[in-house]
Formats: sequence, structure tokens, C-alpha cells
Amino acid sequence: MFSSQIIKGEILFIIYQSNKSVFRLNEIAMLSGETNFISLNQKLNYYIRTGKLENPRKGIYAKPGFNPEELACSVYTPSYISLEYVLQRSGVIFQYTSFITSVSYLSREIEINGQIYRFRKIKDNVLVNTSGIVQKPDFVNMATPERAFLDLLYLDPGFFFDNLNPLDKEKIDKLLSGYQSKALTERVTKIFKNG
Repeated sequence: MFSSQIIKGEILFIIYQSNKSVFRLNEIAMLSGETNFISLNQKLNYYIRTGKLENPRKGIYAKPGFNPEELACSVYTPSYISLEYVLQRSGVIFQYTSFITSVSYLSREIEINGQIYRFRKIKDNVLVNTSGIVQKPDFVNMATPERAFLDLLYLDPGFFFDNLNPLDKEKIDKLLSGYQSKALTERVTKIFKNG
């Protein structure tokens, strides 16, 4: 199908048929087959003005009621949800935070629609290692509690963990080598020895 043949409502139909709720411009172009980015931008801006799509951040488009976790994985790529967000939900830390915390190639804190997204920079070889990261069916990349524990301890050596019981020590030991950090290995050993 040529870009001039795409009917105005067809792009919206294609977006709404997708299981994803958050898209980058290039993803919409691939889904729709639209090769004219100027025309595609105009169509998407029309859908935003009429409330059929949201534009939570430049270059990112979303269905109304989009999944905030999916957005967290789309703002900066590569990235995955980890750190306090995962550990709080798994019962390792008790202090509540409403932030969605992620690991990425840069450190940033942004607010979108009242939700704060915090990104922490981690070295590239750790970031691209997919061990301990689960891709959920809703297009969310999320660290296991063990991976989130190691990420946080790597980035914040003095962090205090309230409850280590939900963590699987064997999984931690398997993931530890991916960090290539003697200091992290020593911290983990000390925490579980005193635990």
C-alpha cells in the first residue's frame, strides 16, 4: 500500500488494533506502511487534537489510558523497569515511592501526566545483558527482584534493604557475574552474611 492510498482513519484503526498502548513514530510508520513522515505526523497530530491519541512526550504516541509501565520502557531505549519500583512490589523494601524507576543509558527524572519516571544510568555491558529481565506480555521489560536488588546495590552501595526473604540467593549468584564488579560481589556477600 502506498502512503497516498492510506485512508485517514486507517492508521488509527491499525494503532487501536495493536496490543501495545505506547508507540514511537517509526513503529507507527512500520505498522501502517506509511513512508511519508510529514503526512504521518499531520495525521497523528489530528488524532491528538481530537482526543483519539495522546502525545505524552515528543515522538511518542499513546492510546488514551496507556500503560505507564509501557511508557517507561519506551521513553529511553534500551531501558527496563528495576530498582525501588520492583523491590517495593516484591516486599524487599517497605518505603513507598510512586516513582517508576528504570535503568537506562542515561540518568534523568521526568514527569508525564503527573507520573514521575526516574532513570538511572548503568554501564552498557550490564544494561544490554538480558539475564534477570522479563519481557511481560504488555510490552514491559521488568527486572526480577534479584536483578533489581543487584542493580540498586551496584548504583547505591549503601542502600538499606528491609527484607531479604523474597530474594532467591541462587539467582543472585547467577546474575552477579554479569556486573563484573568485585566490589558488588563483596557487598552482596556481606549483606547475606549479616542478613
